[in-house]
Amino acid sequence: MIQGCGSDVGKSTLVAGLCRLFANRGLTVRPFKPQNMSNNAAITADGGEIGRAQAVQAQACRTAPTVDMNPVLLKPQSDVGAQLVVRGRMQGAWSAKAFQGRKAGLLETTVECFRRLQGEADIVIVEGAGSPAEINLRRGDIANMGFARSAGVPVVLAGDIDRGHVIAALVGAKAVLDPEDTAMIKGFLINKFRGDPCLFDEGRAEIVRRTGWPDLGMVPWLAAARRLPAEDAAVLERSRPDALGDRVRILAPLFRGLANFDDFDPLHAEPAVDFAFIPPGQPLPGNADLVILPGSKTTRADLAMLRAEGWDIDLKAHVRRGGRVLGLCGGYQMLGRSIADPAGIEGSPGTTEGLGLLDVETTLSNHKTLRPVAGRLAHGGAAFTGYEMHVGVTTGPGLKQPLLVLSDGRGDGAVSADGRIAGAYVHGLFERGDARAALLAELGAASKPGDHPAEVDKALDEIAETLERSLDIDAIARIAGL
Repeated sequence: MIQGCGSDVGKSTLVAGLCRLFANRGLTVRPFKPQNMSNNAAITADGGEIGRAQAVQAQACRTAPTVDMNPVLLKPQSDVGAQLVVRGRMQGAWSAKAFQGRKAGLLETTVECFRRLQGEADIVIVEGAGSPAEINLRRGDIANMGFARSAGVPVVLAGDIDRGHVIAALVGAKAVLDPEDTAMIKGFLINKFRGDPCLFDEGRAEIVRRTGWPDLGMVPWLAAARRLPAEDAAVLERSRPDALGDRVRILAPLFRGLANFDDFDPLHAEPAVDFAFIPPGQPLPGNADLVILPGSKTTRADLAMLRAEGWDIDLKAHVRRGGRVLGLCGGYQMLGRSIADPAGIEGSPGTTEGLGLLDVETTLSNHKTLRPVAGRLAHGGAAFTGYEMHVGVTTGPGLKQPLLVLSDGRGDGAVSADGRIAGAYVHGLFERGDARAALLAELGAASKPGDHPAEVDKALDEIAETLERSLDIDAIARIAGL
């Protein structure tokens, strides 16, 4: 189990890289994360949902993702509450305080899921969450040491040197952890090092001296990790749009409830495209070729945010200038006439007026649609694959001109009469090279060939090769009992 000295220390990437490394050695490998918190989710073949990072880790193992790989998923809906997903199925909304009281009851579920994976694999590589040194959360823990001790899984603790104070982080963890928790840690590693590794030899030796844990190596800054889907939208909040240059300009407002933002990874990788998220406090630039309204976990609240930021005014000015707009999932719902939430699925019950750019309306419900899909673009016929993950049903005259035709013949989404405004529920529209090329061609941009998952595969192999050189993999294999 890879645990860390904090959030965003690189645990997801390390697990993905180790999964690919051991898979490349011919082993049957499975990823596992007992509890995740993310609005970037993925669909499993059996119609469940798990954290996007575990789906990438499954790809690293060269296996299909399953709900057992992430049995507990929290999808934040506010600063103090989240939707709870257990073994791929929505279990309602919970406040942070209420979940703290319930989570201990989910430990048995996490261990059962882990045991199933353990029974089909040579090695299961587990990812922790946050830090085990957050001892105020230790009671009832299922994400770190609570799980590790219950399942008997040895731990490697990762420290992030890019943040600084990595010596204090590792030594401090040893100081505050319960001795029985500390006994689970069989070694440490340093992540995200830049520069000459010899410069930190003394620091590593001091960590060994003060903790007694074996030093398993130091991983350099992994540039290839940028090509993997991010799990946490915090990395987007810390970014700012670059100067957009003279390429095709695609922009998306950065909603507070932003979900499934890996939809845009293929656009980031396109040489002919300048893609940027526009953060709160900045207007939508007037030189965009396409504005995409992304998915949202809190669609009505984010629509209110869009108006509070004045982005609705910017968007309508963009449309008057002849610009194009694409809505994905929640963004598609916003483009319609109204969004009704009579049962209070995403907040207080009520109805919010939409942007009125598509002749459709949406009603949210307790049923959540979760399914992989495939089909073709209604205009031009380019093939796509993707998935649906949404609550709500959209109706209205606009559906007579769909954006997509699914493989079963059903239409999905809507397109305005002039063809410049469009929306659909399907995530992953830019993954397939054919569909991406067709969508970008409408903007006058040429797309590089190939499907985006193949680019992710190349990045995973690069990361695995770096870990092979940087870490004592034989020692890690012995810790895992291989």
